[in-house]
Amino acid sequence: MTEGGPTTEPVIRITAMPADANAYGDIFGGWLLSLMDMGAGLIAARTSRSRAVTVAMDAVQFHLPVKVGDEVSVYGRLVKTGRSSMVIQTEAWRRPRHEEVETKVTEAEFTFVAVDAEGRPRAACQE
Repeated sequence: MTEGGPTTEPVIRITAMPADANAYGDIFGGWLLSLMDMGAGLIAARTSRSRAVTVAMDAVQFHLPVKVGDEVSVYGRLVKTGRSSMVIQTEAWRRPRHEEVETKVTEAEFTFVAVDAEGRPRAACQE
């Protein structure tokens, strides 16, 4: 159950573990951003039907901390496609382990570029 939350299925869902946290039990922001990058990358790969690489991360906002044991869900959606680029809006939501309500904790916008086997930009949408 989400209160005012995303209405789609998550692209990634994982439990935050002690190795992902600082001494206070708060999850590292970098760990959370890496999940969001992976989730956005899945959308970019599916959209381009090829390898896609991260070229930018913008509009990052950390709203609330994530704690050890929380379930973290990453949601994403394609918001813009250029010739070779794709902009993907992502959100990370936490659900405490023994509760039902999710809360948005982080959001960011990722830009990916579709590349060929040699790493050169190619058209983002292939038929």
